Amino acid sequence: MIFAANFKTNHTRSSTRAYMEQLAQTLASKRPEDRVLVFPPATALDRYDGDVTIGAQNAYPVHKGAVTGEIGLEQLEEFGIKTILIGHSERRELLGESQETVAKKFAFFKENGFEIVYCIGEPLEVREAGDDAVKTYLFAEFEGIDLSYEKLIVAYEPIWAIGTGRSAESEEIAATHGLLRTKLSCPLLYGGSVKPANISEIAAIGNVDGVLVGSAALDVESFSEMILK
Repeated sequence: MIFAANFKTNHTRSSTRAYMEQLAQTLASKRPEDRVLVFPPATALDRYDGDVTIGAQNAYPVHKGAVTGEIGLEQLEEFGIKTILIGHSERRELLGESQETVAKKFAFFKENGFEIVYCIGEPLEVREAGDDAVKTYLFAEFEGIDLSYEKLIVAYEPIWAIGTGRSAESEEIAATHGLLRTKLSCPLLYGGSVKPANISEIAAIGNVDGVLVGSAALDVESFSEMILK
C-alpha cells in the first residue's frame, strides 16, 4: 500500500519538522512493502529522516527563471525532491489550471525523471449524470498524459468527497477504479475523506493500491494509525 499525505496549505516549517520526527517512529514499525509519501507546503520542503518520500504539491515547469511566486526545479533539487503532485482538483478548480497546463507540467517533470502522482476526479454533477458521464470526464483528464510513464501514480479523488467527510461508497470506488484499471497499469490511489475509521475498508477494495489523505493526515497520530492498521 501507498500512504500519501497532502498537507495542502497547512503546517509550518516548525510543525512539519515535529510531525516528521514523530512520524519516523511510526515508520520504523510499518510493513516493509508499504510506502509513505508526504507533501508539505513549499515553505517546509526539506530533507527528513525516516523511510518516507517527500514530494512537492506543485512546481512550475522551469529549472529557474522569472516566474514570481512559483518554485522550479532548482528549488526542488536543493532538497533532493523527485516526487510531485500534478493535476489536483483544487488547482484545477480554484486556480484555473487547464488540462493543457497540467499536461505541460507533466511533460516537464517526466523529462526530469520525477515520480508523478497525477490527480483526477469528477464533480458531483458529473457523478449524478451516470457512469458514462464519469468515464468521459475522467478519461478527458488523461489528455496529453503519458500513461505508460514508469514513474506514474494515479490518484482518483472525486471532488465531491474531498474534505466533505463523505467518502465514496465502496461500490463506487470499486467500480471507478475498475474502470481506470482498463486504461492504467500503474498504482491507483483513492483520495476523498479517507480517515482511520474507513481506511481498512478502502484498502480492501480491488484495484486500490493506496490512499491520498488530506485533512485526516494533518494530525500525525491519525496518519500513523492509518499506516499501521
